Amino acid sequence: MLLLAALLKHDGRLISISPDCRQQPHAFNITRYFIETKEIYLGDHVMSFTFLRELPSPEEIKKEYPLSDALKEVKRKRDQEIADVFTGKSDKFIVIIGPCSADNEDSVCDYISRLVPVQEKTKDKLIIIPRIYTNKPRTTGAGYKGIASQPDPEKKPDMLAGLIAMRKMQIRAIAESGLTAADEMLYPENWGYVEDLLSYVAIGARSVEDQHHRLTVSGFDVPSGMKNPTSGDFSVMLNSVYAAQQPHQFVYRGYEVCTSGNPLAHVVLRGSVNKFGANRPNYHYEDICRLIEMYDKMDLKNPACIIDANHSNSSKKYTQQVRITKEVLHNRKEDSAIHDMVKGMMIESYIEPGNQKIGQGEHIYGKSITDPCLGWDDSERLLYEIAEGI
Repeated sequence: MLLLAALLKHDGRLISISPDCRQQPHAFNITRYFIETKEIYLGDHVMSFTFLRELPSPEEIKKEYPLSDALKEVKRKRDQEIADVFTGKSDKFIVIIGPCSADNEDSVCDYISRLVPVQEKTKDKLIIIPRIYTNKPRTTGAGYKGIASQPDPEKKPDMLAGLIAMRKMQIRAIAESGLTAADEMLYPENWGYVEDLLSYVAIGARSVEDQHHRLTVSGFDVPSGMKNPTSGDFSVMLNSVYAAQQPHQFVYRGYEVCTSGNPLAHVVLRGSVNKFGANRPNYHYEDICRLIEMYDKMDLKNPACIIDANHSNSSKKYTQQVRITKEVLHNRKEDSAIHDMVKGMMIESYIEPGNQKIGQGEHIYGKSITDPCLGWDDSERLLYEIAEGI
């Protein structure tokens, strides 16, 4: 804890704290004081944290909600099958598809169960990875932040209940479908709660420049997609891949740790926003050619790209995901280098099309409460068209 030039309020008086609190004439337990009062005085400004409770460790939560040996084997096989695509051993096409946010366990698992027969019919061509996104970044910090923070969207946040809900939903989805999922890593400290469940991790446009995210990914053993930042800068995105592929030594959850590097880290193109606030797509032929040229100039393992068909690529016009996907498939057919680089698509889809607002009337089952998504009928049709078109 950095206490230089800080002032603490003790017995009604403001006292300065030196780097060594043992030199204070009125010595007291600084750590205990901070935990009990949560106040640091910097000049006339009070910085305040309220410590609600200490959360269980990942080990404690996993012990309470374990993954069975049978499901561990399912995940092991899926992980290898997915990794083989990114290393070039397999020519299957990856489709990461599902709700913008996994807001309800029943509807999410219902949706994933619908993917099972599609996966079975297309298993020679596609690997379907359900999106079970339990953490949602918010541009302004306001709004629904995902089931990991807010298990009931209509109620206040509850992080402990959220961690449990997140893990239970992921386990149920694997047990009922045999499909291990993808999630976004919004909070690096949460990785331990799901590291035995996920087969793919995305790092969002707002997080990809953060060093803690990059270093944490370097310890993953599953493919990790590093999205281009909202500015669209390819060099920032590729630097994040480079960082994630290298070994590192850093502080994680109170421990000094070292990692071996993640050779399966790769890029995700999600479009960008320019200085005027206008969306700019980056899934076109010319964009992929430029990406290939930049990849060639860097010492990166397993060059690979996933195209996010929504967000700034579609300007969040969710029905455009169908057209965008077809254009990407066409470009893969026209150019062998693009075929080898683009390993899959990321598509936002749910049971009902569009989206709905929280707290405004009756909640529609299976309809997104964040960004609008394709409905199931269009999604199912698109999956079969992808299988036919690759």
